[in-house]
Amino acid sequence: MNLHIKTLGDFDICLGEKSLLKESKRSYKLYKLLQYFLTFRNRKLLPEVIIDNLWQDQESNDPKNMLRTQIFRLRQLIKKFIPKDADDSKYFNIDFSNGYYCFEVGEYTVLDIVEFEELINKAGEKEEEDVDEAIELYRKALDLYKGSYLSESSYEVWLVPIRNHYRRLYIKILFKLIELYKKKDEYANIIELCEKAIIIEHYEESIHICLMEAMLKLGQIKSAMSHYEYISSLLSNEIGVKSTPGLKEIYRKIQRYYDEQGETDISNIRKKLEEDTEEGALFCDLDYFKFLYNVEKRRSTRDDNLGYMSLITLNLDNKDANKPDELSKVSRTMLEVLKKSLRKGDVFTSWNDTQIIVMLTNAKKDGLGKIEKRIRNHYQRITNTYSNDIIIKFLPLSSDESII
Repeated sequence: MNLHIKTLGDFDICLGEKSLLKESKRSYKLYKLLQYFLTFRNRKLLPEVIIDNLWQDQESNDPKNMLRTQIFRLRQLIKKFIPKDADDSKYFNIDFSNGYYCFEVGEYTVLDIVEFEELINKAGEKEEEDVDEAIELYRKALDLYKGSYLSESSYEVWLVPIRNHYRRLYIKILFKLIELYKKKDEYANIIELCEKAIIIEHYEESIHICLMEAMLKLGQIKSAMSHYEYISSLLSNEIGVKSTPGLKEIYRKIQRYYDEQGETDISNIRKKLEEDTEEGALFCDLDYFKFLYNVEKRRSTRDDNLGYMSLITLNLDNKDANKPDELSKVSRTMLEVLKKSLRKGDVFTSWNDTQIIVMLTNAKKDGLGKIEKRIRNHYQRITNTYSNDIIIKFLPLSSDESII
């Protein structure tokens, strides 16, 4: 049975569908050493270089002996991963010869980075003779890329060039596949591709632009404008980028689509565009909210950036709860309150007639009280009713619990 090693994203070792790392007690030093050997597999490595890369900041009277001890322990750990009575060399082998260590990967061990590059090379060979097969191979390669190489080891200097290599390769293949889809006018596939990529590469502006261009090609003008608002506020809030030539150009394209496909009353179109670019939170439909939620949840987990979800429930009197017109009126009022009360970059949508869900990007726990107070005060000023009529709950984006 093959042993599958995942390095593009979170590190894992699987035998069949079973994760072996989840069942073992993790030893940071051993896994760090294993990751180093996997990265520089089949190469001769001097002990001094290994020590300098992995444990430069640790004091030891005999660093080479420390390395030998760790390698002995690593050999014992690896044996636990291999099926009983199997030939170890078919999976891994750590050899020491002429003063060098060499970590060899056997035929029964499948590395995702090897598979990733093999699929890309095969796709490149097929591109001229069979575009559909090339597309399928490129898609399989992209599906293997779940995140940056060994993403959990984010502060290892020796990883930087390798991580950059696979990221550049991923971006290159992503845009190659987008171009192939453009030639076939398959813009729905481009949207799907970009949405998946944004979850991994949230700050890569060019992916967002490709997504908006594909939306425009399919006539999804409102969705393109909503996404423009989202990415503009994200780049402004997170990295201080107010606007770029690429974003300005896609905004002009969206405006042209409004002009070409909108109503004949140009003043209404202009008014709509001005409303969409004002300060305040972004209201969107539930499907688009789900997409942005997945992007932000992934980002909050990776960057320790604990944004929050909020569920707002309109607690109407029983006599009003069965009146559709009253429900609609109160719901519309709350949507307007949120647009004025929340920050640009926050997103909200209607969950049902009496509940609204909000995504608070960059919110911190100690600021939730102020946000809640601002919403309640604004609601009370507009409706002249007690703000206790609404129930507000918060939950970190990185939590797996449910607030509904």
